[in-house]
Amino acid sequence: MIRCRGEVYLVGAGPGDPELMTVKGMRLLRSADVVVHDRLICNSVLDECRPNTELIDVGKYPEHHRISQHRINQTLVSRAEAGLKVVRLKGGDPFVFGRGMEELEFCRSHNIECHVVPGVSSSIAGPAAIGVPVTCRGIARSFTVITAQS
Repeated sequence: MIRCRGEVYLVGAGPGDPELMTVKGMRLLRSADVVVHDRLICNSVLDECRPNTELIDVGKYPEHHRISQHRINQTLVSRAEAGLKVVRLKGGDPFVFGRGMEELEFCRSHNIECHVVPGVSSSIAGPAAIGVPVTCRGIARSFTVITAQS
């Protein structure tokens, strides 16, 4: 039996609360064959996966990347080439201080369909959760997001 190629979905998990993850992201998570996730993903989010979902922890730690980005990219492609639905679950939003673009380009360079599902960034969700707007008429017209890491 020939199996069709799978697809990869780069899904933003939001700031950690499963209820702040998008409906689309949660639907994809619940239907995934494979979830390749970062270390900051809460167990309560991963609990939404089906019992037979393959969970692959590719979490990186400051100054310690036990799994290289190239190997993560290869994992996404190899699972999709096997005909599996792969969710690459990233904290916050896939394109905010993540390697989302690299993963997207790698998949596409290997003719794997790859879709991006934005997530709520903690840079906005954190302040909002305690009632602090990042912009406010007459006070702040813009905001900047920076990282302490390079």
